[in-house]
Amino acid sequence: MNAVFQSPLVGIAANVAPILVGIVTVSDRASAGEYEDQAGPALQGVVEQRGWKVLAQALVPDEIGMIQQAVKSLAAQGCGLVLTTGGTGMAERDVTPEALRGLMRVELPGFGELMRMRSVALTPNAILSRCLAVVVEDALVIALPGKPQGAVDCLGFVSGAVPHAVKLARREPTSC
Repeated sequence: MNAVFQSPLVGIAANVAPILVGIVTVSDRASAGEYEDQAGPALQGVVEQRGWKVLAQALVPDEIGMIQQAVKSLAAQGCGLVLTTGGTGMAERDVTPEALRGLMRVELPGFGELMRMRSVALTPNAILSRCLAVVVEDALVIALPGKPQGAVDCLGFVSGAVPHAVKLARREPTSC
């Protein structure tokens, strides 16, 4: 169902479909059932508060091929935005950036730069983050930290640019 919003620029109503979102939690331990995923549900809550719609979710281990398969599957299902959480640190098993760079059409460095810049005010360890954003097929993919609060915070830092970036990724007309 499309919502109707009044356009502040032209003064006419426009149909605006919600952003369809896929969430991929990347965690060896959560995917093995050793603990319950908390970051995926935390992101789902924030996504729904923004009026976006979670279309599908996946839970995969820190394996490049499985991360890539999950991201491609969500993009193919129509998700204009895919959020990954986990695997963005510097540990040996943290491979989410490598997985996404192996699929990307283009990288968007400003997303990662802003997430790190804003996060370092909250924790000095944010400088170790390798969060990033890329376009895969027709989807904007944002790689977020694995800690639930870090994932939520980082999504909040970049969320203002998400609607426009999703339109561009989907090759839809924009005001630019």
